[in-house]
Amino acid sequence: MTYTTQQLIEILDRELRANWRGQRILLSSTDRIDNPVIAKALDPQKLSKVFAYQDFRQQVHQYQRQHQVSGIVWRMSTFQGKSVRTPELHNQLIAVTGDKETLMAAKESILAFWAEVTEKMRFWLASTQPTYSLGNNRKSIATDQIEELIELAEWAEIDAAREELYLGLCWGNPQEHQYQWAYPQSGCYRIIAATDEPSSIKV
Repeated sequence: MTYTTQQLIEILDRELRANWRGQRILLSSTDRIDNPVIAKALDPQKLSKVFAYQDFRQQVHQYQRQHQVSGIVWRMSTFQGKSVRTPELHNQLIAVTGDKETLMAAKESILAFWAEVTEKMRFWLASTQPTYSLGNNRKSIATDQIEELIELAEWAEIDAAREELYLGLCWGNPQEHQYQWAYPQSGCYRIIAATDEPSSIKV
């Protein structure tokens, strides 16, 4: 029997808890730090926990590849009494064949939900990539500019707060799109929808 995505998440969660309880020891952890001064300064017990978990997670990722177990999880986002079910790559798993296509297939329904619930709201670009010239992070963004970013995006992500809605317009590698170093091959523009000024732009 092949483990499911949810079972792998539960296995990783149990392993992480076992690591932090000190039930997993990796004796060679300090050997993995290239700088001997830094290796000496770090707590070897904490270092052992980190590397032991990393090793275990890599085995889980190898299992995913071998058995093509998806890294996608589904969740509900609710805003102003309306909901949309969205896929996302679990932060402890990897994307396997077909996972990116699952993200891409949900783009249309996410954007339809966004359009429906943000009709009378204002928009801000929460984070910019180096070459997109909309100014600083607090500058508002017009709907036609959002449409341009939608055209560039391969998939969309959505997160809801009480008074604000956050839209991610992403492309590239689902495991790397959130990192600045992955740009321009992978990336994600983040848009905030709010009635007034957004309370926070860290999304």
